[in-house]
This record gives sequence, C-alpha cells and structure tokens, in this order.
Amino acid sequence: MSILPLGLGAFAGRLSGHCGFLFTELPLSERFAAAARAGFTAVEHPNLFAAPAREVAGWLEQAGVPLVQTGFPAGNAAKGEKGFAALPDRVAQYRATIEPTLDFVEELGCRMVHPMAGVRPAGIARERLWDTYLENLAFAADAAARRGMTVIVEPIGPGSIANYVIDDPLMAVEAIRLIGRDNVKLLFDAYHCVCLGQDPAALIRAHAPLIAHVQIADDPGRHEPGTGTIAFGPIFRALEEVGYAGHVGCEYHPATTTEAGLAWMRAG
Repeated sequence: MSILPLGLGAFAGRLSGHCGFLFTELPLSERFAAAARAGFTAVEHPNLFAAPAREVAGWLEQAGVPLVQTGFPAGNAAKGEKGFAALPDRVAQYRATIEPTLDFVEELGCRMVHPMAGVRPAGIARERLWDTYLENLAFAADAAARRGMTVIVEPIGPGSIANYVIDDPLMAVEAIRLIGRDNVKLLFDAYHCVCLGQDPAALIRAHAPLIAHVQIADDPGRHEPGTGTIAFGPIFRALEEVGYAGHVGCEYHPATTTEAGLAWMRAG
C-alpha cells in the first residue's frame, strides 16, 4: 500500500515510538535504540517494571532518546486487568504503588505517568467508581506534584478496552476539571476519539490547555497512519494552531513488521 503525505509539518521531528506496540519483534532492551535508528526522537512504554530502573535508564541513555510517558502498574493483563484507580476494592493496592513507581520513573528521567482507571466490575455503581477514581487520581497527583511530575488521564474507548471506566474524552476532561490540580493533564489519543465518533481537531482546539501528550493510529485496524480512513492533516494543523509543544506518540499495531510500516514517517 502506498503511503500519502500526512501533513506532519513540525511534528515530523517530534514523533515518539510506543515501544509496547512497535519493535515487539525485539527484546525490550533493544527497542529504544531501534526506535531511535528509525527516526523517532522519543519513546514511551506503559510498563517497564520487568527490569530494574537503572537498567532501563541505561537502555534509554544508549539509545539517546527520552522516555516521555509511562504508566503505574496496571495488574495482570492476561486476566483482563487494566489498572485499579477506579476500583473501590483495590484502593490500598493502588496507593501502595504510587511512591515506588514515582521513584522508578524519576530514575528514568520521565515526567509523565498514567494511572489506568480499570475495567468496570459487575455490581458496582458507576457513581462509586467515579468517586473512587477522583480520589485516587488526586492522591497520585499530589504525590507527583512533590516531584514536579505530571499525572495524565487517557480515555480509552470500547473498541480497545470493553467497559473501561474512563471511556470518553469529555469524561476525562471533567475528571481533570473536578480534581483541580495543575499537574493533572490529558493524554489525547486521536484514534480513540475517532472510534467514538468525535472530531479530534475540534476537541484539540476546545481543550488545548489540558493536553500534555498526544497519540495517533489509523482506523480501521489501529495500524500505521496513512493505512486507514483518518484524516491526520487537520489533527496536526490543530495541534500547531494551539501551540502544542510535546511529542506525538505512535501507538499503533504494525500491519506487518514495524520496519516495513515506517514509510509514513518519511512521507511527512
């Protein structure tokens, strides 16, 4: 499939390789360097706890790229766990992870951390999940603020995680507003936005001050940008218009191999 230019503009030099999705044919210890060789100027990954922080920091240093965002522990993915921040019966477990995770992430030089909300359990009222989430988000934010770090909220739609508690961008915006902490910001994923039938460029313009990080993938398939139906030009133009100064995270599943699907970056 030929890849048409996407209108990356200034963001051509500000792409972050999501190494939980990309270069998975390599061991994690080699993915950051592979991303750097491919032209990514930063990397991200949701779960780096399988190795000591000093070891992960060494991989980043050797690759010469910063880690722009990562996550708090999110549980056993094989059991369908997607975080605990909104789960009333996991509050103690969640809160026990906060300081050790911030220690770990600080050693990596990373400044943004995402506490996943979790999947809605049967039999628990949405209001109780919401209240628990707000309290736990504030708890993480206050701990992060003492270190000059930011806590990010990512809404994840049902096409990616069924019954995720924070499943809509406007719900995430409301949580950030209610928390009232300057260091709680939005991780804006254009793919999730489109899958929910919303206009990503309009949401960027409406909520620009809240956006700390941006991610992209195409639809259908959540593959490389340029392989599906999403119009990325308006998204990048909106980000330029609002003065977004961060990286754009490339969180997509390569249609074949990572290397084979990188033509879109060179097309610009």
